Amino acid sequence: MPSRSLDILDRLAGLRLAVVGDAMLDRFLWGEVERISPEAPVPVVRLRRETDKLGGAANVAANIRALGAEVALVAVAGDGATSQRLAELLADAGIPDDGLLRLAGRRTTLKTRIIAHSQQVVRADVESDEPLGEATLAELAARLRRMGPFDGIVLSDYGKGVLADALLREILDAGAAAGVPVVVDPKRGDYTQYRGCTSLTPNQKEAGQATGIAIHDPADLRSAGAELLARTGAGCVLITRGEHGMALFERGGAEHHLPTEAREVFDVTGAGDTVIAVYAAALAAGAAYLDAANLANHAAGLAVRELGTATITAAQIREAVRK
Repeated sequence: MPSRSLDILDRLAGLRLAVVGDAMLDRFLWGEVERISPEAPVPVVRLRRETDKLGGAANVAANIRALGAEVALVAVAGDGATSQRLAELLADAGIPDDGLLRLAGRRTTLKTRIIAHSQQVVRADVESDEPLGEATLAELAARLRRMGPFDGIVLSDYGKGVLADALLREILDAGAAAGVPVVVDPKRGDYTQYRGCTSLTPNQKEAGQATGIAIHDPADLRSAGAELLARTGAGCVLITRGEHGMALFERGGAEHHLPTEAREVFDVTGAGDTVIAVYAAALAAGAAYLDAANLANHAAGLAVRELGTATITAAQIREAVRK
């Protein structure tokens, strides 16, 4: 398997993928706790520095770009300072922003995390999740068509409004017609809306909620995987399980359990974005489901070793596979 994995990594640089979904900005405020507030029983964090990183669908795009592939991001944002900062970070990552549709009066999703002594103290979110109008969805679809063709498509659904049913259906149908993999990171409960996707990557909690199956043991996990395959018609479902690794269920009945590659876990922020980026890129390169999941598992093990949202390069994964 190592030789196959390395061969797949070598093929990523020639790919072009699209990421459609909910882009956001991740802001990290770093500091130290020196005392408890006299106003309430909460820590007082003395801030030392601030960093901004791409989040959500934008982080998926950044991870694909870090692998060496070309990527187009199709998403919405507001028209204020947060949107401008998002565009700046996209430029820094080598990702064009012509697929980023700015809407007057809409808030760009901003997640602000306060970190003290390597631990997250609190997170504050600013966001808009109002449904997008038909004209906006049509414009997003038009931009995606203009930016194509693609070797693969990632749907990064954080439930903020971009992947409405009309746009979702058009993308799934277009991917099927073009014969390219469409991989979904699902967030909403009714997974039948993703019917026709190539694969999807829920975490174990999401898989349980979507199927109504309380997952306590391997039999429960197997039942949830089978139910997701039936509901979506996907060729494969990859369920991420945190410290328990990943479980892969294929339509033909094949089942694989991958133990975690993480040796140290500092922060799981954005790890799911890294997983779907590597998994989808590998599938676009022609990898089998298991080989793609193996690479994604290695990448996840690297991502959780870093504080804050991380992007993992092909060189880092290559070194992890060799070890």
